Amino acid sequence: MTASGFAGLGYQIVWTQQASLWLGHEAAAILAVVAAFFGGLGIGALVLGGRIDRSLRPERWYAACEIVIAAWSVVLAVLLGPVSDWMLGLTGAQPTPAWQWSVAFVGTFCLLLPATAAMGATLPAMERVLTRLGQRDTRIAALYASNTAGAVLGVLVTALWLVPEIGLARSAGLCAVLNVLCAAAALALSGTPAPPFAAGGVADPAPSNGRSAVALLAATGFLGIGFEVLAVRVLSQVAQDTVYTFALLLAVYLIGTAFGAAGYQRWHRRWLARGASVDQVRDRLLCVQAATCLLGAAGLWGAEQVSAGARRMFGDGMASALAGEALLAVAAFALPTLAMGALFSHLCTQARAEHRSLGLALGVNTLGAACAPIVFGVLLIPALGPKAGVVLVVAGYLMLALPKSAASPAWWVPASTCLALAVLAPALAFVDVPEGGRILSYRDGVTASVSVVEDAGSVARLRIDNRQQEGSSATLLADARQAWLPLLLHGDPRRALFLGLGTGVTAASASEDPRLQVDAVELLPEVIAASARFTSEFAGDSGGSSGSRLTVLAADARRYVKATEQRYDVIVADNFHPARSGSGALYTVEHFRAVRARLTDRGVFCQWLPLHQLDLATLRSIVQAFIAVHPNAWAMLATNSLETPVLGLVARHDAGIFDLQEIRERLGRASPARRIADYGIVDEFGLLGGFVAGPSALHRFAGDALLNTDDHPVVAYRAPRITYQPDSLPRDRLLALLREVKVEARDVVAVGADAAASRRLGAYWAARDRFIEVGRLVQPTPDVRRMLAQVREPLLDVLRISPDFRPAYDPLLRMAGALERTDPPAARALLEELLNVQPARPEAEQALRRLAAS
Repeated sequence: MTASGFAGLGYQIVWTQQASLWLGHEAAAILAVVAAFFGGLGIGALVLGGRIDRSLRPERWYAACEIVIAAWSVVLAVLLGPVSDWMLGLTGAQPTPAWQWSVAFVGTFCLLLPATAAMGATLPAMERVLTRLGQRDTRIAALYASNTAGAVLGVLVTALWLVPEIGLARSAGLCAVLNVLCAAAALALSGTPAPPFAAGGVADPAPSNGRSAVALLAATGFLGIGFEVLAVRVLSQVAQDTVYTFALLLAVYLIGTAFGAAGYQRWHRRWLARGASVDQVRDRLLCVQAATCLLGAAGLWGAEQVSAGARRMFGDGMASALAGEALLAVAAFALPTLAMGALFSHLCTQARAEHRSLGLALGVNTLGAACAPIVFGVLLIPALGPKAGVVLVVAGYLMLALPKSAASPAWWVPASTCLALAVLAPALAFVDVPEGGRILSYRDGVTASVSVVEDAGSVARLRIDNRQQEGSSATLLADARQAWLPLLLHGDPRRALFLGLGTGVTAASASEDPRLQVDAVELLPEVIAASARFTSEFAGDSGGSSGSRLTVLAADARRYVKATEQRYDVIVADNFHPARSGSGALYTVEHFRAVRARLTDRGVFCQWLPLHQLDLATLRSIVQAFIAVHPNAWAMLATNSLETPVLGLVARHDAGIFDLQEIRERLGRASPARRIADYGIVDEFGLLGGFVAGPSALHRFAGDALLNTDDHPVVAYRAPRITYQPDSLPRDRLLALLREVKVEARDVVAVGADAAASRRLGAYWAARDRFIEVGRLVQPTPDVRRMLAQVREPLLDVLRISPDFRPAYDPLLRMAGALERTDPPAARALLEELLNVQPARPEAEQALRRLAAS
């Protein structure tokens, strides 16, 4: 049973990630797979449990179930791809929420049903096997504890080692081997044929005179998984929300239930021997369950303090960070799950005494559990929030203990505490608000909470689950450049697609081009609503109003790209945080291939990457995946930022290079020209000057890095390492990258057409690299004189390399303007030096004339 539990939860980890590839998002996949798992387990226990009880050879049933599980895992390896594509088409590019979730839950349930139904029958079958062998002391609780302990190992080993090392399909294959070994071991058991099940042969307590244990099993299954769904959503706002986070939360949940079942196995007869009736034990356990859920809720409200204490206790490092997340899980789950394990075991034992089979008991419990992700995850959290959900869970357990427990302190103490929580406790929402700042908006959605926070300087920031910042009102220039750089690389774009909305500034700035129709795909409706605070100044409002050139589509990026028939001249993918929320699936070979299929013949694709959230090893795997689809790709920088460097992987569908004359003509036609100039794109050098690597350099950089694929999600498991333990500063990673790659004019443009411009472009790139290098040592200060003392000579040296390099020229010109009123001689000297370096710039001449006139 331990080995079978290992395989079962190993499958859950694997199938959750595989399902996310067609469901569209990891959180949706978790809810759907959890519901499908419990639904299948329940049906298997209900349908097969009675037959197993009537069987004289239950070990054969057990072996057959294990073989079915193994066989279906092999079938899924073959069928999952085509079936997922069919379900993807059935869902559509822009489904309604009701249709999307219906297909997600029903489709996943049907897809996994043969295996999950067989899993649901293994516990009843093994219980009958042990009864046949005369092991009456090894009862339901012990079997449940052993099976759950194996499940804990399955979660941890699969998530922390198997999938990162060998991928999803091979991990499922190893689980199938375990199933076959379990089947062989069961068939090897010897003994006389078992008599059919009869309650009189059970050495457990007499049946209850009260409510049916079966009905209580259904209700407690529903409430128990409901508490898990609520706690996972709340903790995602405090923990790092990676693949490791969910594995740790699930492992602690399972460990608690296993220990609870084992404790019940050891102690329940002593409770009964002291004179407590079956009903009294049941009601006491229900009250204890309510009380422990309240204590777990206290752990949720104190999650930030627990997290801070964990950092002080464990220090830095990935192992320490994971230990801290495990501590968060213990605070929320340890006590409630201990009670859940004991309560489940008692109710199953009571059901046996009521002449009910274990299959029936297990079936109704898991069917109740299967409803919880839908009710709590999809309906209750968005409507009422996690706090109301926790209150309802506690109240539900207390209601089940009525009416006999109402007069007991064990009932009214948690009841009064629950009432106080409902009235007095703050919402279970965590939003970091800087000193002097305020929360502008907050919304709980199905898969995440979204907030907009304004600091004391009136800078608004958009956050998902309080951890993932999607942009701010202070990053307009950088966000807009991420739209215009790829748009201007296309000769005449008429339709563009943006994958990911964030603040909406990137897509909205593109919609200012009157000749361009822009579609933007965003997973979270709450982000779409919040983006309106950031895009009001743009002509193409992100609200998608009639006549707007920007249409925002509430859909998952992967699903939309595969399901839509529309083709685009330019596709721009946002710099998704690779460690969080299944974003690693947006950097796989399969996704890049699907994007390529949506490009027009001369279409341009740009995948932005947050270098400040990526280590170079993970970046190599992403580059390897990109060049597997686009072998003639380039890399470019969105800006010259040292703190938040963003790297773009750029490809053309036709694999061609760029024409300088076409680039100049495109810049001349671009509208609004003034706005584009404000973004630092005034000429072909401002546009092409961001390139840092050509095709050959990218191939050398990728080297022999592991390919990030749907089956081997390297990024999802490697990227969290830098989140937990940064290995260097973003500026150091950027400089390390620039030292490893290079770009030559012939990699990007046709050199023979304009040799002089090609040489100037090469000089521009050299100046850019020098500019970034010297910027590493600059200490920002509002004092113009002190800043000028740091940057004057370095920036002038950069301009001597390339007079076209405006990022060095413009700051010096601004500082000269700042000095005009306080120190005219110093301003004049600086302007004259600028003219010596770049005599063709009229701005310095105009400033000198202004100085002379004053």
